[in-house]
Amino acid sequence: MEQATFSELEHDMKKRRTRRELFLEKMDGLIPWAALEARIEPFYPKAGRGRRPYALGVMLRVHCVQLFYNLSDPGMEDLLYEVESVRRFAGLRLTGPLPDETTILHFRHLLERHGLGSALFEEINAHLASLGHRLKTGTIVDASIIDAPSSTKNKAGGRDPEMRQTKKGNQWYFGMKAHIGVDSESGLAHSLETTAANASDVTRAHKLLHGGERRVWGDSGYRGVGGREEHRGRAVAWRVAMRPGERRLLHPDGLVAGRERRKASVRAKVEHPFLYVKRHFGYGKARYRGLAKNTQRIALLLGFANLLIAGRCATG
Repeated sequence: MEQATFSELEHDMKKRRTRRELFLEKMDGLIPWAALEARIEPFYPKAGRGRRPYALGVMLRVHCVQLFYNLSDPGMEDLLYEVESVRRFAGLRLTGPLPDETTILHFRHLLERHGLGSALFEEINAHLASLGHRLKTGTIVDASIIDAPSSTKNKAGGRDPEMRQTKKGNQWYFGMKAHIGVDSESGLAHSLETTAANASDVTRAHKLLHGGERRVWGDSGYRGVGGREEHRGRAVAWRVAMRPGERRLLHPDGLVAGRERRKASVRAKVEHPFLYVKRHFGYGKARYRGLAKNTQRIALLLGFANLLIAGRCATG
């Protein structure tokens, strides 16, 4: 048995558990590690000549921590050296080898290259379905802007060509949009589509439906969705909100105003996954150039959000 380091002894003797420790413990219990590792394993390099790769489970846990705290590759390496609770979560010791920033980058690129962020999102949803969190008969659709750096002070001398500018209210934004479909009962995200920020929400609605819906909710950005060609023959009731200016003219106690309030109360659930992705996990700004890399990261973050939402519902 290896002798404990001073860092490990100090960690064991401290009198209070930190919020980071509690959160890592919660995620350790919620994430279906075996299923996620099985999805990655066919693409993960095997031991052979040259440097032996870290265990898949170790690198997956390191990658998850990197996403939990929205860290760069060098920032994740520093955290492994600095924080004992993170090393324990990843199954690493300060006395042994720790993944450097290049190893962390290579694992992230592996996931991006094979679209495994989206695959892991699907695995998490399959795991939740096995626990009884199945898709019901309604979907809420919505989109949120993810800002991107607008600076041209980079090697290419230009802004990201896959990002676009759009106006929302009186504010201009530059970046991308994450379009999601959320189950109207559980509030769990089941679909994701990404576009440049100037893409119209209504043109992506068909990508967000699983096909078993009888009702679909959306904000006023989806007005006219039922008449579009891609929805011809779709047997659903479209419950799209009125424009804010029209709604302000309604009598507050009238039937139409009451109907709009009921629509809004259902649509509110679609904000919860975005809240986790953008506020809890800090991904309010795109970290990478291009849509593909950001899409894979957002997909896995939505999976984490689903685990937390489902866990919150299960406990109360």
